[in-house]
Amino acid sequence: MKIDAIDLYWMKLPLAFVWKTSYADQSFTDTILVRMEGGGHEAWGESCPPFIPAYSAEHTLATFHTLREHMVPRIIGQDIETAQDLLDRLAFIKGNQFARAALDIAWWVLDAKRRGLPLHRALGGTADRVAVGADFGIQDSLDILIAKIQGAIDAGFPRVKLKFRPGWDLFMVEAVRSTFPAFTFHIDCNAAYTPADTELFRKLDRFRLAMIEQPLADDGMSLVNHADLQQRIGTPVCLDESAQSLAHVQAALRLKSCRVVNIKMARVGGLTESREIQALCAQHDIPCWVGGMLESAIGGAICAELAALSNFTYPGDIFPSSYFYTNDLGKPEIVLSGRGEVATSRVPGIAQAPDPELLKRWSAEHAAFRAPSTR
Repeated sequence: MKIDAIDLYWMKLPLAFVWKTSYADQSFTDTILVRMEGGGHEAWGESCPPFIPAYSAEHTLATFHTLREHMVPRIIGQDIETAQDLLDRLAFIKGNQFARAALDIAWWVLDAKRRGLPLHRALGGTADRVAVGADFGIQDSLDILIAKIQGAIDAGFPRVKLKFRPGWDLFMVEAVRSTFPAFTFHIDCNAAYTPADTELFRKLDRFRLAMIEQPLADDGMSLVNHADLQQRIGTPVCLDESAQSLAHVQAALRLKSCRVVNIKMARVGGLTESREIQALCAQHDIPCWVGGMLESAIGGAICAELAALSNFTYPGDIFPSSYFYTNDLGKPEIVLSGRGEVATSRVPGIAQAPDPELLKRWSAEHAAFRAPSTR
């Protein structure tokens, strides 16, 4: 399939509220959209690198630059028959997983359309719906948090993730667990702690959390330090920021750094790598779940398609559009298809595409590439 056209968009999407984590308080989501055209079809993909290089070394400006200057010129006008063909053309670039993912994801959606398959079927999934959870960032009070958790439980969400950072930590979990003694919770530390905090994590064992997500800093010792921590606590450690690729997860499994893996398709380099990671984890009896990066409905729908694969056994971070956005860039917006679930695609690829007026209004940068005419 010849790649006839690629459009890159750096978008700034206004959030419905300030999202607070250990990294920052944010009012916008910066994200990269890719429109890819080939074989008489067009498709949209999304990769959502953070605006600040804190979650990862990558950030939105750098991702847009790498795509525009180095990656897209290697793809436009080329005959690409498989995802591996595409990735082989980008292999000369080290790292830059969010940029790599932007093209890999768009290619998968385009190829699914070419084959007349919903994306989850093209990926090898079969589920017509996937379980999703609720997430709550740092709140202004415990009363607000408890009320929001009760609302999520009433709405049928099967689990709740709680952001956890210094100053909003053990006392918060104590209050939540005492109010909801049997519900499924896990905490997300966003790499805010060090091995010196091991005793804090030992104290969390009594709260029967499903997991502790990325407790320690993502640095050169990350996988070793997480392995040491996992040996010292009973609660499963889940890797997020440190699971940057298939190779990182292979190393984590050898070191016994975790008992759960969060797969964010953009962080690991795309859908190709995501499929391989969840299959590898299945071989080692390590459950996976799909993480989110506050994507629009385009990226959220793609996350739901990925979550249909067999080893995604814990409810994913896939949210109704109304949770983060008063007006989602992607249409149709994502809605719950039932209590705590989202339906997968019924059409080739995915149904979502950006609203043209919002695409224009919220674009920070746009770059267009067209294959040279053969006439």
